[in-house]
Amino acid sequence: MDMRTRTRTNAEVLEDEQAHRRRIVTRLARIEGQVRGIQSMITDNRPCDEVALQLTAARRALDKAFYEMIACSLVTHVETSADMDDVRLSTQKMAKLLAKFG
Repeated sequence: MDMRTRTRTNAEVLEDEQAHRRRIVTRLARIEGQVRGIQSMITDNRPCDEVALQLTAARRALDKAFYEMIACSLVTHVETSADMDDVRLSTQKMAKLLAKFG
C-alpha cells in the first residue's frame, strides 16, 4: 500500500497529538525561563531597550506555541472526524479563534 494514501488510525493520530503536546510543554518551559530572565533584567535595572527586545522574543515564542497548538487541534480533529459536516464546523470554530486571538 502506498504510504501517502494510507489513512492513519485514531490511535496513531492521538499518539502524534500527545507527542505534539509534549513538545509544546517543553517550549513553554523554555519561555518560562525567558520570562524569569526578563524579570531579573528588570530587577537588575538593565536598559529598557534590552528588556523590550527580550519581551518581544518571549511574546513571539508564545505566539508560535499558540499557532502550533491550533494547528495540532485542527489536524487531529480533521483526521479523526467521521463526517465532513463535523470537519466544516470545527474548521469554522478554529477560524473564529484565530480571528479573535491570532
